[in-house]
Amino acid sequence: MSTETARTPVGLTIAAVERDTGLSKDTLRIWERRYGFPAPERDALGERLYPLEQVDRLRMLKRLLDRGHRPGKVVGLPTEELQRLARAGSGSAPPGAQPASASGQDELEGLLGLLAAHRFDELRGQLSQRLLRSGLARFVADVVAPMNERVGESWTRGALQIFEEHLYTEVVQGLLRSAIGSIHGGGGRPRVLLTTFPQEPHGLGILMAEAIFALEGCRCVSLGVQTPVWDIALAVDAQQADIVALSFSSAVNANQALDGLAELRGRLPPVVEIWAGGGCPALHRRPPQGVLALRALDEIAPAVQRWRQAGAST
Repeated sequence: MSTETARTPVGLTIAAVERDTGLSKDTLRIWERRYGFPAPERDALGERLYPLEQVDRLRMLKRLLDRGHRPGKVVGLPTEELQRLARAGSGSAPPGAQPASASGQDELEGLLGLLAAHRFDELRGQLSQRLLRSGLARFVADVVAPMNERVGESWTRGALQIFEEHLYTEVVQGLLRSAIGSIHGGGGRPRVLLTTFPQEPHGLGILMAEAIFALEGCRCVSLGVQTPVWDIALAVDAQQADIVALSFSSAVNANQALDGLAELRGRLPPVVEIWAGGGCPALHRRPPQGVLALRALDEIAPAVQRWRQAGAST
């Protein structure tokens, strides 16, 4: 048998691509038929194998879909155009955030460079120093929020790998948890239960919100991520929570988010409020009745004050 005949194409199976990109097998097959991309090779058994450069492109497309682009408009675009769209989609600050100054932009680029160079101890050290200098509230608003945008945009362009994004998340989560744990004088009302729905695996957003709640003197109980609606209702009763705070990234399915909020609202007593925030656009276009949709982290403190004033007047 010749070397050429025996050669096995290098790539990922369709199941591996589904896990890697978040695009379902059905979506991959439909795109293949409808748009001619992806164009997998075949192994010796005739099974699809996706070359690594196609997997990188699929990751970029998934990011653009999460930001509201339609498949028919982007799947057939050249890679350079996809990269341009990714940069355009990430060029603005998060809702409610102040534009970064020139020095702030330089700081973010320096942090991103440390991440790309795998200098994680230095990254952790610089973030820790910034937290000590500016305090928790400003650290969340001025560093973590815009840095999240930069990391996401770099991942979309293929400049960062998934493991690098995960390592960044672990570094930031460690710093935030430590800072939240050091806050004294908390434990007052409202009592806030924080989590995400089962479809939402990203926990950094809810941790950022917990930091702001803790600074406002709230008693915070975090369930972590991916908690079923029924279990959230049980936890509310057990913890006597006043507010359930939920985070939704742009990657979450909008219908699942809205249906879950409506179901949770029906399971909780009217006196327990539901506050929801994050990057899911549908959340702000048509939030379910009885759900407070927060567009930005800086809306948490005024909302807490309104809650306390309403309680004092009853």
